[in-house]
Amino acid sequence: MRQFLDNIKKPFEKGGKYERFFPLIDALDTFLYTPGHATHSGSHIRDAVDLKRTMFTVIVALLPALLFGMFNVGYQHFLAIGTSASHLDSFLYGATQVLPIVLVSYAAGLGVEFVFCIINRHAIQEGFLVSGLLIPMIMPIETPLWMIAIATAFAVLFAKEVFGGTGMNVFNVALIARAFLFFAYPTKMSGDKVWVALDGQNAVDGFTGATALGDLSALTAESSSDALLQVTAKYPLWDAFIGTIPGSIGETSKLCILIGAAILLLTRVASWKTMISFFFGGFLMSVLFTIWGANPYMQLAPWHQIMLGGFMFGGVFMITDPVSSAQTEQGKYIYGFLAGFLAILIRVFNPAYPEGVMMAILFMNAMAPMIDHYVIGANINKRLNRKKQA
Repeated sequence: MRQFLDNIKKPFEKGGKYERFFPLIDALDTFLYTPGHATHSGSHIRDAVDLKRTMFTVIVALLPALLFGMFNVGYQHFLAIGTSASHLDSFLYGATQVLPIVLVSYAAGLGVEFVFCIINRHAIQEGFLVSGLLIPMIMPIETPLWMIAIATAFAVLFAKEVFGGTGMNVFNVALIARAFLFFAYPTKMSGDKVWVALDGQNAVDGFTGATALGDLSALTAESSSDALLQVTAKYPLWDAFIGTIPGSIGETSKLCILIGAAILLLTRVASWKTMISFFFGGFLMSVLFTIWGANPYMQLAPWHQIMLGGFMFGGVFMITDPVSSAQTEQGKYIYGFLAGFLAILIRVFNPAYPEGVMMAILFMNAMAPMIDHYVIGANINKRLNRKKQA
């Protein structure tokens, strides 16, 4: 294989007939083997591992949630039409619905990246390996494929390439794709119809495909706690933990997300400081809401609150993005805590954004450089004061 790649690369190398298209063949080479060149800008990893293998570790961590997401898509489909099906049938049906979204995401995103590589004459960067999988996992299953393509291309172009490519982006690329669809096509990102793949079939009478957060957001106008009991009975804590409830493709199973978290932490790809502080911030905000208890939504138990929606997925795979998060060690605590705190705050206070994780993380992406600035400034002042006292 090595010899074969070396032979077909010759026309693409400098001075060759297809020199302009070198990034295409180089992408295949670096995907299979360790790159023969070092990174000149953007992300730098001072380790024996390269950026490609770091991204691959994240993909491995995402696989449990993705595979369960395929099963849950099929499970929710057969539940909606009132048909019993085996676990294998549910998984296979879900795979036929999810895999096209994944393929379109990679095709659109890599297409934009290849164009920029050819124009700017630089090697392909591996950052989109993760973003290309994250984007489908945070989308409703009924999102049309052409919308996935547009949102992915928009995110790669305006949230990544205009900033300089991998390692230079300010905002999380996958969340920008979701935000683009949320504001451009809101009916395709909310409501009762987008979370279950009915595939042109009518649901059984009385079935609703709303998410738990969609039902809970309606409780902000309620005064009776009976409404909360009805919602929690509909979405039990165990079902929310296992993931057999409506939601985005990869966000429902908290068990699979925790498996991914263990992989990221054991391999030290993700920062435990950012991750733990995110969950602590969200839990604390939930506790404060239960103490206040102004409406039934606020009375939801804190552990149930963080089990619903994309909070745990965001806390494991989004907030820990090493590029768009805070870089200083103390800043990671502040960054993660505020993101989790704001996520629950937005979720409960603003029914227009029943899932506050997206807005909270994007806002903290913008605040991350300022957090690092003040942390570094405080450290400098501390050392100057220590020098004066000496």
